[in-house]
Amino acid sequence: MAALETSRLFGGLTESELRVLKEAVRTPSFAPGKVIFTEGDIGDGLYVVRSGSVLISAFVNEAERRPLSHVGEGDFFGEMAVVDNEPRSATATAEVETEVYFIPREVVLQMLERSPKLAVNLMREFSLHRREFNRQYIREVLESERLTLVGRFARAIVHDFKNPLNVVGIAADLAAMDNASLEVRQMARNRIRGQIDRLTAMINELLEFTRGSESLSVLVKTNYREFVLRLLEEIRTEMSGTPISIEYDQDPPAVPLLVDPVRLNHLFINLINNATDAMPDGGKIKFRFAVTEKEVVTEIADTGHGIAPEIFPRLFQAFATYGKSQGTGLGLSICKRIIQDHRGRIEARNDQGSGAVFSFTLPLQ
Repeated sequence: MAALETSRLFGGLTESELRVLKEAVRTPSFAPGKVIFTEGDIGDGLYVVRSGSVLISAFVNEAERRPLSHVGEGDFFGEMAVVDNEPRSATATAEVETEVYFIPREVVLQMLERSPKLAVNLMREFSLHRREFNRQYIREVLESERLTLVGRFARAIVHDFKNPLNVVGIAADLAAMDNASLEVRQMARNRIRGQIDRLTAMINELLEFTRGSESLSVLVKTNYREFVLRLLEEIRTEMSGTPISIEYDQDPPAVPLLVDPVRLNHLFINLINNATDAMPDGGKIKFRFAVTEKEVVTEIADTGHGIAPEIFPRLFQAFATYGKSQGTGLGLSICKRIIQDHRGRIEARNDQGSGAVFSFTLPLQ
């Protein structure tokens, strides 16, 4: 059990100064787990631990409380709100059966005016407390962010893998039917192989994205019309039975482009998934194509509610998401990297009276 005068905060005070403190002090007790004060409370006084231990904690985000320090016998807490007259910035909780010295704010302020030694002690100890709090707070924030990132990537994997895995499941069921013909089983095999390749490409794209390094694209000469029509046919098959339709007024241009087919496939799927998410009750995904002297322009438009103004400035940043029950905001940032690696551009806008439009360019060979 620590005597009041043994605290470093009160070291060097005169007998008369200590007498004033002892006359004003109260010694409340707190059971284990009992909250002494809560973040946001009025700073009504300073506390010194007489016996026991106190946990100081604070929110590092809106929903997660983290420990910042453990205050033992002879140490003090609650000084910040006393000095700056602001609400408590953290919560203090008794960890075990704890007794404290409580000194009212008015007494502390009067003593600071009369005792230069107390003022020096408080400045020194306050600085030490802040340094330790800051170090611990940074550690806790970083740990919280790491866990948040793990959760976001896990949700991204679940969200992005859902459609390919559904296709694999349906194809496996077809192949396992007793009356399935050789042709049906071959079609199911090809579909499963295609979805496995798609999943592998998505995993590699995520891994490269997390490393932050430039992706190694294998560019091959590709007929853009054949590539897009084949891809859209596969996606239409996957979307059969859903309230989403895919439309285009004209065929894609039959021009040769140097592209990485695997990554470009991922780009289209991400943009189509984004459009699908924007139309939970169904709608249309419309493709438009144009060719200029230097590039091919592809637009993908949906009939949703458009892009919210709140998200527009951060639309292609990692983890930017707004008003979506699924997804993590990784899809569009990955799309931007894919297009940049192809030396193209990607943009977004809202169509007047319609939904969102994503436009990207690919340079002609």
